[in-house]
Amino acid sequence: MNRLEIEWKHLEKSGNTCIRCSDTGEALQEVIEKLAVECEPCGWEVKFKETKLSEHEIPESNIILFNGKAIEDILPEAKASESHCQSCCEFTGDSSTSCRTVEFDGSIYEEIPSSLIRQTACVITQCCGKVA
Repeated sequence: MNRLEIEWKHLEKSGNTCIRCSDTGEALQEVIEKLAVECEPCGWEVKFKETKLSEHEIPESNIILFNGKAIEDILPEAKASESHCQSCCEFTGDSSTSCRTVEFDGSIYEEIPSSLIRQTACVITQCCGKVA
């Protein structure tokens, strides 16, 4: 059986995370279970790993890795960037804090949507949509 490990890295402080990361986490929960069911008949085991980061690791926050590779390393038309994040500013006490974003298909995503997570997983597994 092949293994697809989806790792979500995000800032966590006092049991909380920023709004962007929280929304990305919700999108992940929405898609992970569906992918596990859909990919298993194709020989893929889907595992989820959550890595909580400190405020010193903010440049890595809100990243999803698929077998160790970021979305922009899998989808050639995607690229990573960053933008000001008020929620992270509140966490860190630094008004100039930026958070990671992903640009894809003409849109800039501060929160990574389930559709982009699924599309990236499908490129790796090549089995999405084959199971009813």
